[in-house]
Amino acid sequence: MITSNKYNYYFYTFLSILVFILLLKADMSLSISYKEALNVFVNSSILSFITKTSIYFFGQNDIALRFPFILFYALSVLLMYKLTDNYFRYEKDRLIAICIFMVLPGVLSASLLVNSAIIVIFSTLLYLYYYQKNNKHSYLLLVFFLFLDNSFAILYLALFFYSFKYKDKKLMYFAISFFILSMYIYGFATGGKPRGFLVDTFAIYATVFSPLLFLYFIYSLYRAGIKNDRTLTWYISITALILSIIFSFRQRVYIEDFAPYVVISLPFMLKTFFHSYRVRLREFRFNYNLLAGAIVLMLSMNVILTFINRPLYMILPNPTKHFVYQYHFVKELSQEFKKRDINEITCLDEELILRLKFYDITKGERYFVSTKPYYNYDEKIVIEYYKIKLFTVYVKKIK
Repeated sequence: MITSNKYNYYFYTFLSILVFILLLKADMSLSISYKEALNVFVNSSILSFITKTSIYFFGQNDIALRFPFILFYALSVLLMYKLTDNYFRYEKDRLIAICIFMVLPGVLSASLLVNSAIIVIFSTLLYLYYYQKNNKHSYLLLVFFLFLDNSFAILYLALFFYSFKYKDKKLMYFAISFFILSMYIYGFATGGKPRGFLVDTFAIYATVFSPLLFLYFIYSLYRAGIKNDRTLTWYISITALILSIIFSFRQRVYIEDFAPYVVISLPFMLKTFFHSYRVRLREFRFNYNLLAGAIVLMLSMNVILTFINRPLYMILPNPTKHFVYQYHFVKELSQEFKKRDINEITCLDEELILRLKFYDITKGERYFVSTKPYYNYDEKIVIEYYKIKLFTVYVKKIK
C-alpha cells in the first residue's frame, strides 16, 4: 500500500507539472492558426462549441482557447491510469507506461491544438473504462459518439469485428448499423488523383510515437494477433492502423482520424516489452536496454522540441518550413499593431485578418496592410524570432 501510494504521488505530481507547462506554452508561445480561427468565428462544429464556451467564461485569450483540450488531455491521462490498475505486474511498470503515454509527441501536440484528436482519445478511453468496469458495452455512449466526430466510424467498425469473438449479435448489428450511418452522415473523401502515400503515413505515425516506439508497436500488435491475445483495445488499434495503411495506398489520409485509436494501445505494447525483458537473464538484456535507451532519448528530444521549438528557426533555411509556423507570429504582430494604435485594418489576406480578429484587431478602413511591399507604404513591421525574419507586413494609413 505504501509503494502504491508512492507511485500515485509520483503520477499526480508529474501530471500536474505537465499541465502547468502546457498552460504556460499555450499562453506564451502559441498564436491562433487559421483553422483554429475558423472554429472560433466561422464554423459550428463541436470544436466551435467547446472553444466558444471556454472563451465565454475565461475571455478571448490563448489560454481560454486551448484550456478545454488541455483539460481533455488531463482527463485522458487519468482514465488511462484507471484502466491500467492491476494491469501490470509491478506498479513501477504502470507508472512508466503512463508517463510515456503522457509525453507521446502526438498526445502532447493534441492537447495544445484546437482539434478533435484529444477529444476522441478521451471518449474512447471513457468507453473502454465503462466496458472494463461493467463488462458490457455502453450503447448510449456509442450513440453520442455518432454526433461527436466522423472518425468514430473506425470505432464502430472495430466493435463489429470484435463482436465475432464473443458472437455478440446485438453488438454486431449495432456496430455495423452505426458504421454505415456514420459514413452516410459524414461521407469519406475519395476525390483527387490516386497517389500512394504509404511512406508519408508511416512517417507521420513515427512522429506521433517516435520512430523506434512505432516499430515496436507494430511488432506488439502482430505478436498479440498470432498468439490470440486480442483484447478490445487490440481490435480498435489494429483496425485503425490497417485502415489508414489501406487508404494511404490511394490518397493522403488525415492521420488525426486514426492516430487516437492507435495510441491507446501503448500500455499493452509496454507490457509486452516488460515481459520480454524480464524473461531473459541479465546478460541477454543488452539489446532491450539499448532499445529502451534509444526510445527514451528520442522521446526526450520530442518533448523538448514540443515545448522549445523556436530555436529551430535559426537552422532552417526557410522559416515557413517550421512544423509549427502556422501557430506563430500573429500574436506578436497584433501587439506591434496595438503599440502603434492600429486596431482596424483592411488586407487582401483574409486568413491573416481572421487570425488577428482573435487579438482584437478588427476589419476596417483605417489602415491598409499588405504582406507584399508596395511603393508608398508608411511603415514596415517585421516579426522576428532569434533575429530570424518570420513575417513582414507593410502598413499604409487610409483615414
